[in-house]
Amino acid sequence: MIRIALVGDIGSGKSHIAKLFNFPVFNADFEVAKIYKTNKQCFKKLKKKLPKYFLSFPAKKDQIIKAIIEDELNLKKITKIIHPEIRKKMNIFLKNNKKYKAVVLDIPLLLENKLNKKGDILIFVQPKKSEIIKRLKKRDNFNISLFNKFKKIQLPLSFKKKKSNYIIKNNFINRSVKKSIKKIIKEII
Repeated sequence: MIRIALVGDIGSGKSHIAKLFNFPVFNADFEVAKIYKTNKQCFKKLKKKLPKYFLSFPAKKDQIIKAIIEDELNLKKITKIIHPEIRKKMNIFLKNNKKYKAVVLDIPLLLENKLNKKGDILIFVQPKKSEIIKRLKKRDNFNISLFNKFKKIQLPLSFKKKKSNYIIKNNFINRSVKKSIKKIIKEII
């Protein structure tokens, strides 16, 4: 099974592009949200580390945001609890989908958390910079301060781009993106 991993900036369109590959997709952001809503063990760990913010189960988005904005170290504490769970979920996903020719990993901190493997096909999603902030501002929960905190824990985009096997220029027009995806799939499968 080929592991296709999408890397790039926050708001670059990785999740949308992941779906266009028509292979099973592991979406880490979706899994994180599920952990906050359903995993009582994680909640207990969060409450123990950050009792001021995590008051009652399930963890609320505004509590998480407040914890991260008030102290940068809180983001590290949260990720230390959440990321091992994401790794477990990813391994289950890979096991459950091994019959497919390929799977797509949509994991924002893939390289940062060393979730990639040597044979992975890394694809850098490159949008126009002006489009990113414009698109992020349309999100219900967009918070510039939070955005900047997450940017700090990410590897430089130049590094991600250099590590990648392919680049998809995302102009947010499906037709040209689909053409790039088709070309990549033809080369790797």
